[in-house]
Amino acid sequence: MTADQPGTPEEPGDPVDLGEVNPEDVAAAAEAAANAEPAEAGEADGAAPTELTPEEASAEPTQESQSAKEAELLADLQRLQAEYANYRRRADRERQGAVETGKATLISSLLPVLDDLDRARAHGDLESGPLRGVADKIVDTLKSQGLNTFGAQGDAFDPALHEAVQHDGDGANPVIGDVYRQGYRLGERLLRTAMVTVTDAADAGAGA
Repeated sequence: MTADQPGTPEEPGDPVDLGEVNPEDVAAAAEAAANAEPAEAGEADGAAPTELTPEEASAEPTQESQSAKEAELLADLQRLQAEYANYRRRADRERQGAVETGKATLISSLLPVLDDLDRARAHGDLESGPLRGVADKIVDTLKSQGLNTFGAQGDAFDPALHEAVQHDGDGANPVIGDVYRQGYRLGERLLRTAMVTVTDAADAGAGA
């Protein structure tokens, strides 16, 4: 072919020589393109939200439920402490009440002995001798446990404390006349009423 003679035009369907192509390179490029498409699509849509793992999704609700559980346990603990404190106070009161009741029962059973000692003292049998020492020890021991007597001649009459077996006068100002039996208290507990006669106070009779 000469310079003046135009060359044969290249057919459109003839293959273009791109050199030697490695099939492995083609497969790797196709795989990279396939992996890149979802990322590009996501960027085009405005960054789709990232999906959270189950652990991440449940982390915040778990913390809230844990705080609520701690508050519930604290309230239960405070309630149990209050109940235990009330139980201890109630048990102490009941134990003290049982002690006082037992003491009152025992001393009440000894009141007839004290009555005998009072009669013996009134007859002069306790003026001297060993019996006087025994009687004094018994009375002193019971007094140390809180036993007190009441119902002396001239005291104001109180129907809650005194059992009247005889009334003299018009009752304008009643007082105790004779004392037939002593009354006893153990602390604030009434063990036995006093048996007495009732008369009017001397000043009330004079005023009349």
